Amino acid sequence: MEWALSDYFILVILAVFVNNILLAQFLGNCPFLGTSKNMDTALGMAMSVTFVMVLAGTISWMVHKFLLIPYELEYLQTLTFILVIAALVQLVEMFLQKSVPTIYRSLGIFLPLITTNCAVLGVAIINIKEDYTFLQTLIFDFSSAVGFGIALILFAGLRERFALLKIPKPFDGTAIGLVTAGLIALAFYGFKGMVG
Repeated sequence: MEWALSDYFILVILAVFVNNILLAQFLGNCPFLGTSKNMDTALGMAMSVTFVMVLAGTISWMVHKFLLIPYELEYLQTLTFILVIAALVQLVEMFLQKSVPTIYRSLGIFLPLITTNCAVLGVAIINIKEDYTFLQTLIFDFSSAVGFGIALILFAGLRERFALLKIPKPFDGTAIGLVTAGLIALAFYGFKGMVG
């Protein structure tokens, strides 16, 4: 079945907002809560995850399509996808360490944790489960990464403002963060009306 331009638009809106990988699929919450305390770290994580998610999703799709399926090795899907993700994270880590050491230091332990970020693996598996073509995979991967980045940056901006506010003791820290994430998720879900 051939997709029209409007189908790609719907795919983008669904991936960025309605089925946001963080807020609707609940994948990748560890870096979401861990790196959202200041904007610089959140931006660095968003860019790193975008790079890894797009490349890992498309490379995993190609490996599945041209290696695992022809040789009937589909049962190795998860292991193969994790190896692809780990290799890409190593590349990002080396690049940041050499090129942008301040972001490398601010991300700390969360950078190698992208390897185990279930959002990256989840997007790669969703590509296969939904039987996307290469173009659909590329658009879905990028849109999911943008959705991850938007949610992370919005959340970081709000958490920076929390430091200036007097928050009741029971809601201080992670509690207010989770309540805020829930409210952002509800706001994003409002975009469902755009796609029917």
